[in-house]
Amino acid sequence: MHDVVVVGGGIGGLVAAYDLARAGRDVLVLEGSPEIGGKLRTREVGGLPVDVGAEAMLARRPEGVALAEALGTDLVHPTGATSRILSRGELRPMPRSLMGVPFDVAELAASGILSADGLARATHEVDTGSVPVDVSIGDLLAERLGDELVDRLVEPLLGGVYAGHAREISSAAAVPQLLAMAARGSLLAQAAAIPPSTAPVFATLPGGMGRLPGRVVEQGGFAVRTSATVRALRRDGAAWVLTVGSAANPETVRARAVVLATPAAPTARLLRDAAPGAAHELAAVESASVAVITHVFARADVPEALADVSGFLVPPVEGRAIKAATFSFAKWAWVRDLDPDRLVLRTSMGRHREEASLRAADEGLVHTSLAELGAIAGITAAPQASHVQRWGGGLPQYAVGHVDRIARVRAAIAEVDGLAVCGAAYDGVGIPAVIGSARRAAADVARA
Repeated sequence: MHDVVVVGGGIGGLVAAYDLARAGRDVLVLEGSPEIGGKLRTREVGGLPVDVGAEAMLARRPEGVALAEALGTDLVHPTGATSRILSRGELRPMPRSLMGVPFDVAELAASGILSADGLARATHEVDTGSVPVDVSIGDLLAERLGDELVDRLVEPLLGGVYAGHAREISSAAAVPQLLAMAARGSLLAQAAAIPPSTAPVFATLPGGMGRLPGRVVEQGGFAVRTSATVRALRRDGAAWVLTVGSAANPETVRARAVVLATPAAPTARLLRDAAPGAAHELAAVESASVAVITHVFARADVPEALADVSGFLVPPVEGRAIKAATFSFAKWAWVRDLDPDRLVLRTSMGRHREEASLRAADEGLVHTSLAELGAIAGITAAPQASHVQRWGGGLPQYAVGHVDRIARVRAAIAEVDGLAVCGAAYDGVGIPAVIGSARRAAADVARA
């Protein structure tokens, strides 16, 4: 019998295992796919090893930076390249904002993202005085600053993080500081008073985020099995019994405690008997599927004007097939240094409830991606290599009421001995938030 079994070998499960092993526990990680890492993944595209999943983490949250320090791993930050946003048919400078609330109204005006009417509405904030316990980010900001700001600035920002829709994503779960600011008064006045920071917003490992899972395993002191899908979980006296493998050839694994570091849907299925209340709540958490299409171009085939552009976001109102592009060659020095004569960039497709856009074969997604790059950024040459990475159900959606839902999940889990959960479905979809949830789960198990 194992002391602890962690189900799921993404960064959340690996960090939970790392913490538990350092606390002296015997830990086994069971990962259903052939490799660890979850959405942190490296692939060779045209012979260049690059991220095809998450490419960075927030550097202004402590959890990811602290993990890198504990592993003795250096971090690198983006170059000074600046981002753009497609609005009214043109790539325009991205104004600094707190999820769409501009820090500088003059900068918003100069960007040209909004029409004259939209700008006038956004700069004449309507303070209703009453703020609900939770409301969608889109509804909150549309009431305060107008629909056009939501459609052309907030939507693409949220699309890049959640692949979701502004008028459905919970402000309490995703950007709680907006609710707190709204309760105090003018959003514009408070945003303008926030002092500028010179601290880097994002960070990654030299060589990309895809290297982080391997570093955790190398120093973790725990065992890992891949291609080991957990199909059932039940209690047997003081032990947990996990059914692993195919239906034709199942295997039984026993443990004193279990951490479920899987997405909401499979976690709900595993908890159906052990914690039905938690299972019911998690089954209601929807997710979005996305695809990341990576290209390698000859340097001469990419317009020189893009050399200092880190990428662009695309609002849904523009009617384009892609929702964002990252010019990795400009954003990350480590990518540019892989081969100075070749440039790596990537586009992303897919939003919540728009899975039909991803049903094309890989060749079709590559064709669409290249057509959009040509129309938007003037990159019309054929790439030397392309790669399609699909992330089915990869991004959980934080609907209004999500914070209360997760509180109910955790209350139900707390009633069951030797059980904890973690991952992107709970406290944030970013890497630091997932690490934080993993450390919370590990602490819960260690205390028990």
